Amino acid sequence: MSIEFIPYGHVTTPEGFVAGAVCAGMYASGPKAGQPDLGILFSQRECASAGVLTTNLVRSAPVYVNEKRLPAGNLRGAVTNSGNANAPFGNAGIAEAEEMAALAARHAGVPPEQFAVCSTGVTGVVLPIDKVRAAIPGITLSREGGPDFARAIMTTDTRPKQAAVAVTEGGRLLFRVGGCCKGSGMIHPNMATMLAYMTADAAVEPGYLQRLTKKVADATFNMVTVDGDTSCSDTLLVFANGAAGGETIREVDPAASLLEEAFMAVATRLARELARDGEGARHLIAVNVSGAATLGEARQLARTVALSSLVKTAVAGNDPNWGRILVAAGRAGVRLDPAKASVSLQGVPLFRNGGVVPFDEDDVHGRMKADEVAIDIDLALGDGRATAWGCDLTTDYVHINADYRT
Repeated sequence: MSIEFIPYGHVTTPEGFVAGAVCAGMYASGPKAGQPDLGILFSQRECASAGVLTTNLVRSAPVYVNEKRLPAGNLRGAVTNSGNANAPFGNAGIAEAEEMAALAARHAGVPPEQFAVCSTGVTGVVLPIDKVRAAIPGITLSREGGPDFARAIMTTDTRPKQAAVAVTEGGRLLFRVGGCCKGSGMIHPNMATMLAYMTADAAVEPGYLQRLTKKVADATFNMVTVDGDTSCSDTLLVFANGAAGGETIREVDPAASLLEEAFMAVATRLARELARDGEGARHLIAVNVSGAATLGEARQLARTVALSSLVKTAVAGNDPNWGRILVAAGRAGVRLDPAKASVSLQGVPLFRNGGVVPFDEDDVHGRMKADEVAIDIDLALGDGRATAWGCDLTTDYVHINADYRT
């Protein structure tokens, strides 16, 4: 069996999924004015669904709606707008979110409760539902509409983020997994600050799909950090419709490990792209931790180092300041013995077993000019391993967020 990325794959690459987008006029000005800002993703067949939502206690209206609908495990679609998060907070906005889902469901020809709803953009502003009412009838749903949907959900993103894989055996296609996401700022775990959608044309038992979704989110999207701010809108939605044929996959089946590997591959690609496209970023940072006492401690340490402002600014300046890395690791709240720890940067050992390793600073400085910078930390305490993805911190980040509304 093999799992291979499909060139130019996207969220509607799996069989039986369609999507489309239009401009509803959510942006009065700026680069997205006149661009698609309202999209629908839909399964043409009944399907299993699952999701993970933000843990932020201040939540957008769509999160409350999705929280009520996800347990049924039978969602068939999602409607999403950018430019407005529908987060006036409290009970405000829920009626608009429910109407938005109902409008999309009517357009797709299914009951309202089978649609999720997501909104992303400026908070504290009431959603202009009249614009949604006017625009949804103009959305054409097609198998080729995945890329349009991915562009419609963007806010400060500089490019759409999408991927798909094919799972084959002996040259025979078993199933495909696709996905797309948006996120550039307000990115930090719990669950991970973004909107993400994943699809599969395999048939999957709903309870297992929910457990798999949480497992995938913890290993990928929850290991992304840009700026330490979590959003009120974070949502990951997963749909599996069985259009590829085959038996329904349960957690105990041999095919479950293959399904998990495919979902992990797509989610990892998307998670890396979230960090790579962090607001103002010039470098993707991959923090690889090994030798931690537990998996949880490895993840905690990797996220702490990836989030450190001093580490992020050192990477921005191509500065091999390994001391910042080690000190950030030391405040992660996990077990760490400096006498056993080792740190490498771009594959070059800088610190080992409590002592400095002589290195050519100019050489490492040059290596850090690459688009991706790898930080490797070995604690030599156990078998815990994890990777977190982040980005450098530049002055562009300040300008993007200072000028976001004005």
